[in-house]
Amino acid sequence: MTKMFEKRRNRWGWFFISIAVFFLGLFIFYPLIYSLYLSTFSSRGVMKNFVGFGNYLRLFQDNYFLQSLKNIIIILIIQVPLMLFLALIFAFLLNDPKLKFKKIFRTALFLPAVTSLVAYSVVFKMMFSTEGLINNVLLSLNIIKEPIRWLLDPVWAKITLIIAMTWRWTGYNMMLYLAGLQNIPQEIYEAAEIDGASKITQFFRITIPLLKPIILFTTILSTIGTLQLFDEPMMLASGVTTGSSVGPGNSLLTPSVYIYNVSFKYVPNFGYASAISWIIVLIAVILTLMQFRVAGEEK
Repeated sequence: MTKMFEKRRNRWGWFFISIAVFFLGLFIFYPLIYSLYLSTFSSRGVMKNFVGFGNYLRLFQDNYFLQSLKNIIIILIIQVPLMLFLALIFAFLLNDPKLKFKKIFRTALFLPAVTSLVAYSVVFKMMFSTEGLINNVLLSLNIIKEPIRWLLDPVWAKITLIIAMTWRWTGYNMMLYLAGLQNIPQEIYEAAEIDGASKITQFFRITIPLLKPIILFTTILSTIGTLQLFDEPMMLASGVTTGSSVGPGNSLLTPSVYIYNVSFKYVPNFGYASAISWIIVLIAVILTLMQFRVAGEEK
């Protein structure tokens, strides 16, 4: 009787697992495999021509793709370290048990992460316009003598995008660091204070080493998210530039935006768009392995 019950239970268990596996394969693994297959074709609408590695070789001669790659690398190098460092500092300061109104500060810093993308992009475009709030404040404080062309100059457009992304995602990473800090015994900090360690020394000698796994996790997560950057450039560039340019001089063009343009805005070439996608996946894997290697060498 017991064996019969176990067989029936196992049968139902495999049945429910098979449903999940089926949909997992249908909506995740099949699109992945098919996109890899599609990347070997050059398509024009319903017409497809087999080109093998031709799409991948074409990428190295595509100025738009190289520009998008250059843009995303600049953003990755500047924005991700800045955002994670600020998140670490805020988490360390807001973990102080003596600090009052901690919940209010934590909520205020986390709110941008759950703010509507469209709403915050519109607000940023208004604030950073030539006659916007930021220029008016800087002019009134005599910091600048003429308005900065935030969204009309290639360099300032990137800076605006970096500011927007840092504002939006710093609080999100801060909450992850706060969760890690909750697991660090407060006695360690108290012992450090007795030994005369300053807050700065505690931050670099205690907080950062003990949060190393979470720092690695957020670095990888932020790197992959930045390589997939799409929403912010599209929203900030909309209505600012004309034609096929994404931002002034394509300064806000990212690989994800270019994939969208190749797939839907220009003459659709899904094979070439798939090749771009797989190159970005390869770059993400390489950067992730490098980060794991660096973290391992520091042990």
